[in-house]
Amino acid sequence: MIKELYLSYFENKKVTVMGLGLLGRGIGDTKFLAENGADIIVTDKKTKEQLMSSLESLKNNIEEPYVNIKYILGEHRLEDFENRDFILKAAGVPFDSEYIEHACSNKIPVYMSAALVCDIVMKELPDVVIIGVTGTRGKSTTTEMIAHVLRENGSRVHLGGNIRGVANLPLLDEIEDGDFLVLELDSWQLQGFGDMKISPHIAVFTSFMDDHMNYYKNDKELYFNDKANIYRNQHAGDVLVASAQASSEIIMRGERVAILVPEQQHFDMKLIGEHNQVAGGLAYEVASQCGLDDESIRKSLATFSAVHGRLEDMGLFQKAKTTMGRDVGSPDSKSEFRGVRVFNDNNATTGDATNIALESVNNTFNKKPILIIGGTDKGLPIDELEKCLQKKTKAVIYLSGTGTDRISLNKEYKYDKLSDCISKAFELSEEGDIILFSPAFASFSKYFNNEYERGDEFVKEVQKYA
Repeated sequence: MIKELYLSYFENKKVTVMGLGLLGRGIGDTKFLAENGADIIVTDKKTKEQLMSSLESLKNNIEEPYVNIKYILGEHRLEDFENRDFILKAAGVPFDSEYIEHACSNKIPVYMSAALVCDIVMKELPDVVIIGVTGTRGKSTTTEMIAHVLRENGSRVHLGGNIRGVANLPLLDEIEDGDFLVLELDSWQLQGFGDMKISPHIAVFTSFMDDHMNYYKNDKELYFNDKANIYRNQHAGDVLVASAQASSEIIMRGERVAILVPEQQHFDMKLIGEHNQVAGGLAYEVASQCGLDDESIRKSLATFSAVHGRLEDMGLFQKAKTTMGRDVGSPDSKSEFRGVRVFNDNNATTGDATNIALESVNNTFNKKPILIIGGTDKGLPIDELEKCLQKKTKAVIYLSGTGTDRISLNKEYKYDKLSDCISKAFELSEEGDIILFSPAFASFSKYFNNEYERGDEFVKEVQKYA
């Protein structure tokens, strides 16, 4: 976008950034605001020490701190939510935050970056097509799949929303009229769309299941209402594409909205599992709405690879190590084999997601995997998960955590460190076995700040067995 088109939104504006974080989105958005002349207060409950890596990244071209950023760390203060032009709120801020309520009581607008970008683009670049994808499960794969198909067929595509390491505001420097903006949108980011009363031109709803009940205080309807912002402010000519499961959830609540449910069909893809066929159907329908033909779409879907950490096939590993760290082939090694396949499903943070992964592996390979599972409790039902653990696994290795503690099954193999879980999985493996890492619980613990750190650790440790 030409800078003159958006500069007035930020230049000389007094902005409070609520939540800098460690994932890169807050860093990129803050940097963008600083470089476009905003007067910024960054406030985060994390301390300076906890945020050191983020603070080090917030420097200008001559590696000096921005003079127009003031930091309030380790706390929030009501005074920082007064006399500002707007608040930029990070995803995950409590919906009943006293600080946001204070800003609203002072008639200060509260924005979220993905929604703010879309609002500006809709006003300044009317020929940009905005595609938003939400859902409890499947949104990452569906988002990346749509972007892949469009790119493979010559379109300019920009990815944003809940994409690792991608800040939303800097996208304004890249988007041009006629481009596609494809956003993965979680329920928190969709709060921003509801506040601004906007929705994407093409909305995609992949699934709706129990999740984040610790945040929503066990109120499933609050969770659904945030998700529903994906379509509730669409206009004539806009489209809602939903899976059969998501469609039934929408209809059950009496929502008066036209829903396009893709017909069931099979796609030749690298991905395994019926849920990925559903994602393929959603991507196919969106691409069709964007003017692509059947052959072009199918050809592009066939070249799409799994998103990192989403039932990602890491391939065959040709040797293992014993729990004592000895290479296979040493005189007293007890395991010597070739060809153990590993799947990284790190982002499966609910029992439903892990159940789907187990079913996908069972059905595709006719084989029960050695499962690594465990983490922090999210307050979700685990009855079905326990049944699947008994029926669909060769062995289960547990990573300790509050969620793991809720599982009532025998935990013969339980470890504090992910590296020990992986070592035991390889030790138990035989030639042709499958190791599946599908945690079913959140990642927050003394070992991980977020699920991305957990996934990175898994990849690093598994590569030692290559």
